[in-house]
Amino acid sequence: MLDLQNLCFEVNSDGSEKEIIKDINLSVDENRFVVITGPNGGGKSTMAKLIAGIETPTSGKIIFEGQDITSMSITDRARLGIGFAFQQPVRFKGLQVIDLLRIAAGKRISLAEACNYLAEVGLCAADYVKREINASLSGGELKRIEIATVLARKPKLAIFDEPEAGIDLWSFQNLIRIFEKMRSEINGSSIIIISHQERILRIADDIIVLKNGAVDRSGPAGDILPAIMGTESAAVACGKGEV
Repeated sequence: MLDLQNLCFEVNSDGSEKEIIKDINLSVDENRFVVITGPNGGGKSTMAKLIAGIETPTSGKIIFEGQDITSMSITDRARLGIGFAFQQPVRFKGLQVIDLLRIAAGKRISLAEACNYLAEVGLCAADYVKREINASLSGGELKRIEIATVLARKPKLAIFDEPEAGIDLWSFQNLIRIFEKMRSEINGSSIIIISHQERILRIADDIIVLKNGAVDRSGPAGDILPAIMGTESAAVACGKGEV
């Protein structure tokens, strides 16, 4: 499904080039729930943005379903079936939840369909479907609405950048339930989550550990998770701190 070939990304910092992603080669197959983890500053979110098309690699290729998408825009990648959920969801003053779901679905879905997507993420549809996406919504509510838009789009590859960021423990527990359900219902698609939360790591099929912009290790979760427990990466990757 997804192949990263010799992927590199550099930024200009104080007049010199700083390498953020260093010659990464990775593959993600269909029907896989993949978690990318590792120490802070290791390049996890940058990797997600490169796949989604928010950032453009300095060199290397991104192949999606056999097609080179390296130079494609985020819009064109979305049309091909790549969905992206931001670490901090965007608020849209004046736009209602049902409008956002219709935009995500790419068609005028019915009120009942919109309510079904909201119910999937544990929100009472009657309370939210006509809500404006503004400052009145909490971080946890915004996260779940954003996940509902991903469900409405039905992407072939869904990417979530640190979905646990900025939400309370109750919302995090609901988030885990949602991801467990998504994992159980994967059918010809795949999910990539950027996270260092142990509970998310424990439901992964595969784990990729990024450290200093390079792949430190990758493989089935059953092999990788025990290997990173108790290491410097594991203190970040598997910590049970606040969410």
